[in-house]
Amino acid sequence: MKSPWFTALTAGSLVLIGASALAASGATRGSLARADSTPVSALLTSPCLNQTVQLSVEEKRLSSTLPENSDPSVLQSSSFAEQMITGGGFQNFGPTVVDKLCATRSLKAAQSLVTAQGKKLWTAAVDRAQKRVAVKGSLPYSDDRPLYWARLQVEAALTQWMPDFVLTDAQRTALVTSFDKASRGMMSIQFPTGKNIKRVIMSGFDPYTLDGGPAGTAPGAVGNNIRHGNPSGALALAMDGTTYTPAHGKPIYYESYILPVDYPQFQQGYLEDTVGPFMESGPQQVSASVTVSQAGPYEFDLEQWNGRYHGVSIGNDDYASCPTENGQPELAINNPQCDSSVVPQWGGPKNFSLNNPPQWTTTSLPIAQMIDADTGANVPRPPGDGWPDQSQAFGVVWHTSFTEFPNCTSTVTQTENSPVPTQYPPPSPPTPPSANSCSYAGGGGNYLSNESAYRNTLLAKRLGFKGFAGHIHTPDMQHFNSTDLYNPSDGTFNKWRLAIVQQGADLLDVVGSNAPTMP
Repeated sequence: MKSPWFTALTAGSLVLIGASALAASGATRGSLARADSTPVSALLTSPCLNQTVQLSVEEKRLSSTLPENSDPSVLQSSSFAEQMITGGGFQNFGPTVVDKLCATRSLKAAQSLVTAQGKKLWTAAVDRAQKRVAVKGSLPYSDDRPLYWARLQVEAALTQWMPDFVLTDAQRTALVTSFDKASRGMMSIQFPTGKNIKRVIMSGFDPYTLDGGPAGTAPGAVGNNIRHGNPSGALALAMDGTTYTPAHGKPIYYESYILPVDYPQFQQGYLEDTVGPFMESGPQQVSASVTVSQAGPYEFDLEQWNGRYHGVSIGNDDYASCPTENGQPELAINNPQCDSSVVPQWGGPKNFSLNNPPQWTTTSLPIAQMIDADTGANVPRPPGDGWPDQSQAFGVVWHTSFTEFPNCTSTVTQTENSPVPTQYPPPSPPTPPSANSCSYAGGGGNYLSNESAYRNTLLAKRLGFKGFAGHIHTPDMQHFNSTDLYNPSDGTFNKWRLAIVQQGADLLDVVGSNAPTMP
């Protein structure tokens, strides 16, 4: 089963991005004309920007530069972010926003500007991913990374903006948040109404684990983990605003958004504020809400149990809300930040406790149908695909493993249903979480992918939502040619992204085809 808007997977060509590509793109930043060998940074300069203002951890990566692939003892001519922005054809977006910011004379006008520009960036990224417009830049149309880095470039400019009026820290934060949400598609969701159609909302994620990896010997070079993309983000861009009509079924309309890999935004309610209005009864109520993230290595995992516990691993902002202590996990009774909390605006009815939501939630996705659909049969296997059944690209597995604290006052953990059987139905029914246990890791671990699954399914339960809600983990996408240790992109990397997106879209079609039609 193949969704009609996806082109066939074709052999990708090697993509090399450097100073010549930047020049050919038409980028006009003054820094491109530097006489020295300092790499071109993606940080913007303008009279209304104060470059002495401290940037965030994520924003500082805009200047991070890889070593040359052919000679790792020297730096590439431009930062990785600059190559992503220009490679995606977005090199004029940030400077244009800054020019408009410099001319803005009120907070109200600034708010309107950042919201409109955030929506514009999201639309441009979706249009590029779906080839609705001529694809600009040297990167493949399917690449999710230009959106992330172009968004970050504008947010760094907002951090350093010096307006002609008084702007408090809280007001600046609100501007950054508005642009952030708008550029993630969270403010552009608009479903058609009607009873003879189905509506599906899905999420992807930003790239993550951007630090580390081989860095060569060039002074100041960063590790090649900065090249990471996220197939769930690519899938979100590919699905947004599309329609699929099964051979015997009602049309399915898709809307999507992309989540950050940072804990604070989840605590603020990014997911609930986006999904909640479409889970509630109304003319745009969805039939399914699906969160998607990347795991690996060669399968799509359909997560059965999602845990409340979170925060062991750092986000893109280098913050972890619940790090281990002396190699032992913290307990939520000692550190409340170890548990996801329900945001006040989605607190729930009287019998739902804001302070004590359930430790575990479960999926309601149509697991059997998603596995029986054999979605990997018509997807070309990318180089190095290790799924044992070579007749298909990737397997689809009912992922029932989880880890719990049997005693919520002890750091002793117990993992169940591991290893996870790859056959469906499994030889024996999986063991569910113990009645009085506390969660440590859901099927998707205890990082933000599990948190997105937990919040999505918890919100469905809180609202009495009758449609499907659940989480899909995609295979890992970070595969490059063995000779391309520092090139920003190549054919192998592109083939993995295309294959995952194609099969991921087919799985979403199965969800939509089997989801109930909402009144």
